[in-house]
Amino acid sequence: MEHDNMKIQKRREYYLFSPWLRIFHWIMVDSIIVLFVTGILIGKPLEIMALEPTQTSMLMDWVRNIHFLAAYAFCASFILRIYGFIVNKGDRLFPHFWEGRFYADTIDVAMHYMLVKKFHRSYLRNPLARMSYAGLYVLVAIEVLTGFAMYYMTNPDGIGATLFGWVNVWLGGEMMTHLVHHYTAWAIVLFTSGHLYMVTRAEFMEGESEVSSMFSGSKLLEHVPVDASDVDSAEKV
Repeated sequence: MEHDNMKIQKRREYYLFSPWLRIFHWIMVDSIIVLFVTGILIGKPLEIMALEPTQTSMLMDWVRNIHFLAAYAFCASFILRIYGFIVNKGDRLFPHFWEGRFYADTIDVAMHYMLVKKFHRSYLRNPLARMSYAGLYVLVAIEVLTGFAMYYMTNPDGIGATLFGWVNVWLGGEMMTHLVHHYTAWAIVLFTSGHLYMVTRAEFMEGESEVSSMFSGSKLLEHVPVDASDVDSAEKV
């Protein structure tokens, strides 16, 4: 019978991602798309010849308003991310720089993704992901600081200018702030491209539930991951 040749594979379910992190993740995805598209249009507006100049200016006002709204939505979602970090161990994604094996594990995963090695050890959060997300949060911090520094220049006497005005001074002027904001946005897009490659590969070629875990909150792994101690328990399914 056909059933005699079926292989039964047992996997353990590790609950990692709280609803707060998943909400943050998808708001972040949508916000980045909106921010990048509208940011490009703000930096180099399209010439719409079919519209009167007044209407064209109003259209750009809408683009800027959408950009600002997406920025505030992104910042609000980050607050949810911080809350998830506090209440759920699985939401914590620090690179383990203090562990000697962390560097060897990073090289192990990197060689696998570069197709030099066929397999890498099993992880809940592989060290390459930990390092890349740490880098992403640095880029996000730069975008938030430079973005609000430019935004609040419209009201130099307001509290916003007081909180973020030092960024323009430190960078040497609003023009340099604009350039840093622009190129950091491209760096985030490059990160997103690499992230899509790695999670898609892990989901469909290696069965590591990287994509589906952002909907369910859980990863299903055949082998006990090296960093299993990062969460409290696992359920075999």
